[in-house]
Amino acid sequence: MIHDNAPVAKAAMLVRRPVAEVFDAFIDPAITSRFWFTRGSARLQAGRRVTWYWDMYGIEVRVLVKAIEPGSRILIEWGSEDEVPTEVEWIFSARPDGTTFVEITNSGFGGSADEIVSQALDSAGGFALVVAGLKAWLEHGIELNLVADRFPDHGAGTEPKQ
Repeated sequence: MIHDNAPVAKAAMLVRRPVAEVFDAFIDPAITSRFWFTRGSARLQAGRRVTWYWDMYGIEVRVLVKAIEPGSRILIEWGSEDEVPTEVEWIFSARPDGTTFVEITNSGFGGSADEIVSQALDSAGGFALVVAGLKAWLEHGIELNLVADRFPDHGAGTEPKQ
């Protein structure tokens, strides 16, 4: 099968919180660490380079913040040192009832056609967990540990099962 357009990963969710609160959940690592990564080196700001850490997996990712449009859009480039960076874009849509629809798109995957499709599928699944965790945290104050529990046998200091 030949694709005219390269695959992208997409995830989206309605969050029953105001747009400013949902937007800030991705800008402020103190909030983001409640549903996604373990910690971040700084708040997101256009032009800033930050590092996000998933301590449970011994992983860190370098992030370049390419654009911030308060309350509506975040655009980053990210990847580990041994990967070609990809772009992630968040679009936040305020709704008349005070809720927010958040859409996340990850694009720019590299490698063979099979590798690109695999990366896009993995990313879509990962971001689906992120938006579900975001929703649980902001709406109910519950940390679901979705990202940490996704690969329980691949934590830092553990050997992956074959």
